[in-house]
Amino acid sequence: MSEDSDLERTEPASGRRLEKAREEGQVPRSREIGAFLILIVAAGMFWSLGSWMMQRMTAIFRRGLVLDEPTVREPPMMLIRFADLSMDALFSVMPLFGALMLACLISPFFLGSWNFSPNALMPDLKRLNPLPGLKRMISLNGLVELVKAVAKAGLIAGVAIAVIWSERDDIFALFGQSLEVAVSSAGHLLNFSFLSIVSAMLLIVVIDVPFQIWQYYDKLKMTKEEVKQEHKESDGDPHVKARIRSLQREAARRRMMGAVPTADVIVTNPTHFAVALAYKSGMSAPRAVAKGTGEVARKIREIGAEHGVPMLEAPPLARALYRHAELDQEIPSALYAAVAEVLAYVYQLTNWRQVGGSYPTPPREISVPAELVPEPVNG
Repeated sequence: MSEDSDLERTEPASGRRLEKAREEGQVPRSREIGAFLILIVAAGMFWSLGSWMMQRMTAIFRRGLVLDEPTVREPPMMLIRFADLSMDALFSVMPLFGALMLACLISPFFLGSWNFSPNALMPDLKRLNPLPGLKRMISLNGLVELVKAVAKAGLIAGVAIAVIWSERDDIFALFGQSLEVAVSSAGHLLNFSFLSIVSAMLLIVVIDVPFQIWQYYDKLKMTKEEVKQEHKESDGDPHVKARIRSLQREAARRRMMGAVPTADVIVTNPTHFAVALAYKSGMSAPRAVAKGTGEVARKIREIGAEHGVPMLEAPPLARALYRHAELDQEIPSALYAAVAEVLAYVYQLTNWRQVGGSYPTPPREISVPAELVPEPVNG
């Protein structure tokens, strides 16, 4: 059961999957919204500029049917006249073409924005296989498209019948009008009918757009296994990352152990904690060059003993340094006084080793601020 659930597409598409789909040219699309916008713009243009365009086209046809003697005698003049009339006709319908072009360009913004995908332009031999096309025809999407086509045809036919029926008196009145009046009235009737029929398509758009968005995101849903795999690819394999962190810690530990011989003193707990301090010329304050607990503390003490680094048992100070002193950083200013006592002892010890005399007494009660000392660890 668990394996079956991992194979079911129940998880919403991740941002990475959506971006990949967009790169492949997969975005929410609704043909209905584009067709509706183009038709409604065309209807609006005919309603507002239809009379002007008809007058312009009528004048152009009249000019074209009038031939003067120079034009008839010189055939090249016919081509020039035809070019002039064609340009006039083109300029007459240019507002309509411009509005339709603008409608085509802005229609994608109703479902997001433009999306140019070079991947979608690449040739794909799989598209020549008829089986996927047959599957789409008998799929749920094909059934929905069929229902939409039938509903759209029925809706448009119903609205067209209703419009014709409501305007039947005006339609029959055309037969009793003069030609010019009849043409003008017919134009208004056609414009009104076209605008009414196209407006009815808004219902189809309102239904289709949410469905296309839902279908798009539903198609891109992921299985739980795909989500896990994507996390591995984006964040890296947890086992590999753990191994890298382990190697990084080991390298840092080796660097730290390599710095122990340069320390001036090692402060111990005596067994659980060990912090190696260095205070060289040019330093404004002592620094912790190595620290650790347990096995790491034992290794620090061993290396320090091999290289003759002085050691001092000061449990509260050792715990405070381990908790608050960062590696290769100056110790907290609140511990300056305590560490100064330790370093004074180290300098006395170094001087005793060089010139002899009485053996220096190690400091016993080193004052450490109580708020900096963590709870003691047995051992």
